[in-house]
Amino acid sequence: MILHFIYQCFDFKIWIILSFVLLLLADIIKYRNPSRFPPGPWPLPFLGNVFTEIDFKNMDKLADVYGKVFSLRVGSDKMIIVSGYKMVKEALITHIDSFVDRPNVPLFHKTYKGLGLTMSNGYLWRMHRKFAAFHLRTFGEGKRSLELSIQQECVYLCDAFRAEKGPFNPMATLHGAVSNIVACLTFGQRFDYHDECYQRILRLDNECVQLAGTFRAQLYNVCPRLLEYLPGPHQTIFSNQKIITDFLRGEIIKHREDWDPLNPRDFIDNYLVEMEKRKSDPEAGFNIEGLVISCLDVIEAGTETSATTLRWGLLFMIKFPEIQEKVQAEIDREIGQSRQLCLADRDNMPYTDAVIHEIQRFGDIVPLGFPKQVAKDTILGGYFIPKGTSITTNLSSVLHDPNEWETPDTFNPGHFLNENGQFRKRDAFLPFSAGKRVCLGEQLARNVLFLFFTAMLQRFTISKCPGEEPSLEGEIWFTYAPAPFRMCVSSR
Repeated sequence: MILHFIYQCFDFKIWIILSFVLLLLADIIKYRNPSRFPPGPWPLPFLGNVFTEIDFKNMDKLADVYGKVFSLRVGSDKMIIVSGYKMVKEALITHIDSFVDRPNVPLFHKTYKGLGLTMSNGYLWRMHRKFAAFHLRTFGEGKRSLELSIQQECVYLCDAFRAEKGPFNPMATLHGAVSNIVACLTFGQRFDYHDECYQRILRLDNECVQLAGTFRAQLYNVCPRLLEYLPGPHQTIFSNQKIITDFLRGEIIKHREDWDPLNPRDFIDNYLVEMEKRKSDPEAGFNIEGLVISCLDVIEAGTETSATTLRWGLLFMIKFPEIQEKVQAEIDREIGQSRQLCLADRDNMPYTDAVIHEIQRFGDIVPLGFPKQVAKDTILGGYFIPKGTSITTNLSSVLHDPNEWETPDTFNPGHFLNENGQFRKRDAFLPFSAGKRVCLGEQLARNVLFLFFTAMLQRFTISKCPGEEPSLEGEIWFTYAPAPFRMCVSSR
């Protein structure tokens, strides 16, 4: 009777208001921060900081307001942003076991499903990382044949540049060249730059990288259930990745037809061997789906990052011709213009090595790294970070930290040279991140960048097109990439 009387006393509008107030209180209680939680901008009820742009430039601005460790709420998830060399080092090195997991990112989980090398966790991740590290040592970085493959690809790349009769955009050619190094490791073969099937795969992959950084695509991470059946860039990403994974399954089928477990040729063959060994250990995740996703990890991360770095390198050589001339002078002095470069030459080319490192620092291609998840309750910078919280390390703030770099906002190869002109390492040089999730292909990437970059400058002088002035302002994709530009090459 009492409940019926109360119900009759309130009209529909009052019930709506009361319901909203109750939901608001529930939201506040559910998402209230624990004691000593990092500060951050005030979140909107139900939505959090959904309208806060999560890009490295805005993160720098927020760090100036809230400190080197601050928080955001994205939908129902809390995220910690860590900036500056000191705090990023504390997170990734001092607390090396605390920030090792990956969060569930809906935009990627739909395809990756927690498998493979990048998005997996726990025992499955440890076993796959150990396997991939062994493969890189035996079939990649520690094998002379890979250096020969990179050298041969340098010839193809320079031939493609030489065939250009006028101004051209180097993006597709560079992606094709870098991807062929990854293809040799993964598939045991390279693909011609005019192979339309493979070039389509590269274009689709590149489109995924571009779209993944857009605000509309990131909205899917906030409301995946709502947006699952609505149009948007996330649907293009899913469609593209479906085509790419179908291509990878086709390559795996081809490998299984003539697979010889005693003579593995590449990553796929080695993985098939590991599948046989691990049949009694299903928790390790060595199965066909794991192989497909692992191959996807390798071609996405291995191609996009190095190719984008090389594009930055060419752009910087256009903008700073005096630096290009110094690199070419060192090449001429140490190598000449006829002998092909090898990795052993790097030790005798400190200026060129310094320029490549500065390209990576100033190019800043993965400014926010890849998100991690706190594996256990942790104190960071005096703040309490509970287990399960997502954390993003602002690598851009490390590479431009004014406390670590003499001229952080200037392209300056001197950052990596001592007073005697010899190469010097810098602690704050973290383009590959650090800790247990450091990029697995770091050494391979360094080898590719050195041989490709020096080969191009050994054979060509790079210059801007008449009447065109390419910009140093990049575009924020999932990576930070140069805006499309054209260039001219002249044989030396």
